[in-house]
Amino acid sequence: MESRSEVSPQTIGFLVVPGLALMSYASAIEPLRAANLFAGRELYRWIHITHKEPVVPASCGATLPCTAKVGDDLDLDLLLVCAGGNPAQFTHRPTLAWLRRLAQRGLRIGGVSGGPFILARAGIMGGHRMTIHWEHAQAFAEEFPDLLLTRARYVIDRNRVTCAGGVAPLDMMHALIAERHGAALATRTSDWFLHTEIRPGGGPQRASIGERYGIHRRDLIAALELMQDHLSEPLGRGAVARRIGLSTRQLDRLFARHLGKSFTDHYRSQRLEAAGELLRHSALTITEIAIACGFANASHFSTCYKAETGMSPRAERK
Repeated sequence: MESRSEVSPQTIGFLVVPGLALMSYASAIEPLRAANLFAGRELYRWIHITHKEPVVPASCGATLPCTAKVGDDLDLDLLLVCAGGNPAQFTHRPTLAWLRRLAQRGLRIGGVSGGPFILARAGIMGGHRMTIHWEHAQAFAEEFPDLLLTRARYVIDRNRVTCAGGVAPLDMMHALIAERHGAALATRTSDWFLHTEIRPGGGPQRASIGERYGIHRRDLIAALELMQDHLSEPLGRGAVARRIGLSTRQLDRLFARHLGKSFTDHYRSQRLEAAGELLRHSALTITEIAIACGFANASHFSTCYKAETGMSPRAERK
């Protein structure tokens, strides 16, 4: 616990980007308010920062008024970039330059939900472990293949703090409050939000494949995990069957009985689902998305995508 915590509060800047998820933002800021309440004094203060308009809309339509703007000379202890929607489209150069300047000064900087995408684009995540919401993970990996991306709920790595969003900021803020003011205050704060099961930063973001598909057979789960891990270079039926110790006929029966689809149809659907995420949440071209999801070319991908979803990849983008 730092001695400074006894004499002055920390100032947290929230750079809120239009389209941010209100749940992620609230899960990050509300624990600070609660910590102040239970401590009986101001441990934290916060300021809302915008890169353009003074009132920023969240994805649900609620609005957040901001009292500071990118480029202002602010005395911050931590800056959190909160973004949702499609952070891959964020290219505001003054903001990216400002983030680089703050990083050069040694400020602790973090991102929530899609926020880590903006930190990466600013070029300040090199050499740091990090995470991002699973919805953005594939697009992120395609654009920044050399960064140390994990699928964790949150990652605190020296002066970088990244969080997958959703309700995971509750876990991250518990860790940050405990780091500065001790576990007792962090626990009391979490209890107030009925957040009694504190999850570690490295915990999973999503339900397991078995839970998502409602299946319990280990061999089928193993097959689905193999397929999920090989979207860009799809494995053949024989290769998957051999790896899980089944014949191709047994594999076909598993898929038909438990998923109502053939192996080939299900694998194609998995790849098209991943492609849809990239269409909505990345700036990759349609050809790049086709290749990333295991299709030979953009034409074949477009035909399959329209057959699966009823719309073309170009229409999905709009």
